[in-house]
Amino acid sequence: QLQFVESGGGLVQPGGSLRLSCAASEFTIDYYSVAWFRQAPGKEHEGVSCIRSSDGRIYYSDSVKGRFTISRDNAKNTVYLQMNSLKPEDTGVYYCAAGGVKACTEAVGPEYEYDYWGQGTQVTVSS
Repeated sequence: QLQFVESGGGLVQPGGSLRLSCAASEFTIDYYSVAWFRQAPGKEHEGVSCIRSSDGRIYYSDSVKGRFTISRDNAKNTVYLQMNSLKPEDTGVYYCAAGGVKACTEAVGPEYEYDYWGQGTQVTVSS
């Protein structure tokens, strides 16, 4: 059962930007750590970024640091991922997730610490 509805994916040229949104349904994100993962064709899931619920600390993978920005709006029950300076290697399906106290502790992963997931949205970076 999917608990997030994601939007904002699409086709963009290298160097372009996209903003992904992830709206939670049937639960509130206030007390959860939230994260974005992605899966490129033929590759395993990669943790992209997360916001820790306890103190708001944010983590980014080295591959997106300085280009992507994660944020959350608890009033709208929504998580965002602003992606700038996109590269072809950013292509993949992006998933948002929410987890409890063991999620987003020292890094974005692991995936099994996240209880709620979205259906994924495709991002394609190509000229």
